[in-house]
Amino acid sequence: MRMTGPEATNINRIWADLLVEELVRAGVGLFCLAPGSRSTPLTTAVAANPRARDLMHFDERGSAFCALGFARATRRPAAWITTSGTAVANGMPAVVEAATDGVPMVLLTADRPPELRATGANQTVDQVKLFGDYVRWAFDLPVPTVDIDPAFVLTTADQAVYRARRAPSGPVHLNAMFREPLAPDPDGGSYADYLIMLGGWMERDEPYTRYAGAPPYPTDEEVGALWARLEDAERGLIVAGRLDTRAQADAVRRLSDRLAWPVLPDVCSQLRLGGGSRPDHPAYYYDLMLTHPTFTSSYRPDAVLQFGARPTSKRLGRYLADARPATHIVVCERPDRIDPRHGVTDRVEADVVRFCRAVVEQIDEERAAGAWTRGWTAASESVQSVLDEHVPRTLSEPAVARLVTALAPEGSGLVLASSMPVRDVDMYGSVVDGAARGEAPLVVANRGASGIDGTVATAAGLAAGLQRLTTLVIGDLALLHDLNSLALIAASTTPVVVLAVNNQGGGIFSFLPIAEHEDVFEPYFGTPHAYEFEHAAAVFGLPYERARSVAELEAAYAGAVEDGRSCLIEVRTNRSDNLQRHRRLEALAAGAIEP
Repeated sequence: MRMTGPEATNINRIWADLLVEELVRAGVGLFCLAPGSRSTPLTTAVAANPRARDLMHFDERGSAFCALGFARATRRPAAWITTSGTAVANGMPAVVEAATDGVPMVLLTADRPPELRATGANQTVDQVKLFGDYVRWAFDLPVPTVDIDPAFVLTTADQAVYRARRAPSGPVHLNAMFREPLAPDPDGGSYADYLIMLGGWMERDEPYTRYAGAPPYPTDEEVGALWARLEDAERGLIVAGRLDTRAQADAVRRLSDRLAWPVLPDVCSQLRLGGGSRPDHPAYYYDLMLTHPTFTSSYRPDAVLQFGARPTSKRLGRYLADARPATHIVVCERPDRIDPRHGVTDRVEADVVRFCRAVVEQIDEERAAGAWTRGWTAASESVQSVLDEHVPRTLSEPAVARLVTALAPEGSGLVLASSMPVRDVDMYGSVVDGAARGEAPLVVANRGASGIDGTVATAAGLAAGLQRLTTLVIGDLALLHDLNSLALIAASTTPVVVLAVNNQGGGIFSFLPIAEHEDVFEPYFGTPHAYEFEHAAAVFGLPYERARSVAELEAAYAGAVEDGRSCLIEVRTNRSDNLQRHRRLEALAAGAIEP
């Protein structure tokens, strides 16, 4: 470990150095900081640690979502450091998303000492367990003192990272009290004897406490019993919800190939956009297929094997609820129910890769695709032909979805904002030949709680973790909501291309029943505005382009990718036209299916 020196510092800095160093050793890959006074010991400790990678942002909410994005890319926690007061509360949206979607984070918040709590002292709020049940673990660190063994700091850091990473992964909260002086000025104390208590830890490069263990996993007997319920299914279906890694996607694909069951892959399943992880029996356009009432009534499964988090498609949820298969098994590495319509018959908390491997071992030989599977695949191909013919003609929101999924570079990141972007890409995204693309893009969306908070910052964090070009597809309201995080994009050493789809309002509300109530819809739900983003890009020093046609969009995006530069590309659409275009494509897709 490298410290500033026990003879030339103070006890606040000693504890902060220990805490930051141990977090690094335990696997924290990035420290996302926002400025503040009370967090000075933590900030200066990060600045002095040569192995502590850091990212500074002036907004606490944005820096928290940046930590979230980094963890989505790496599956390693980032630490979010902030000062006391309302700064801590600004992390709540990111904490809720991380908790709901199982993303590891370490929340490292600075606080006032006990004598200043509940006294009316400036910038003091009750931070203890502020995040409630949304954190996997919370601990109130005492004021630094030589009366407490320094190993206490290390074991606390190790426990925090372990709790963040173990299943179910999620955020943990360390609330750290500090008395003044906060700056790293010598206080005249000698701490050599105090640090001797750590033994050989300072000479090693390993965590003080090493954790071992595995997530819950069903026994061989349980796997055998589940397989016995699936083995004779004549109409089996695999649903791939949001999956965190390509390894999980590959495992689901291998199982689907062995079973010869159709796969319904969510856009965030890592099974959609080319690469070696695409299934051999896909129904990529199932959402549009399920608009056809005859198809949905003719193709009812008797067994469903579902992996990962809740899929994006609402139609799929209704379809499965109406079908009510006799066996509906959900496999996920977290204990969450994932059963909003209460039709799941078996819930398996297990490592997806290991579970798929165990089921494959139960299957004697690879099966041939039957009429059931061929019907799903043929219907999906028919819808694909409709989209290939009708979408590229004019610039539209479905056209943006198809273009970006077709052109996103091999192994890049793709962040989809909530509301319309993630739904459009899920419905209309292009199917790319795996051999042509190579490694598929990593697709993520903040769909745990489905908020629009911090989407730009999430993309910056994903790029920092992935260290490959990242594309963000975002609507105008979500971009307005996180506008100051464009500073993160401008400062990113890894390029982030922002595709802003601006329909000057909340486009998704046009699809809801309230749209029929014209007297209240536009002022209260349509959220109309006249903003454009050219000047906003200029404020943050981002190159800007306005695409007015499909050709211009393709040229602008391809140019940004080729140059490897961050930029903002704006596409203007019309909300009313967008609604009619979606309805027309749905009708054309339904008309192309012959069940």
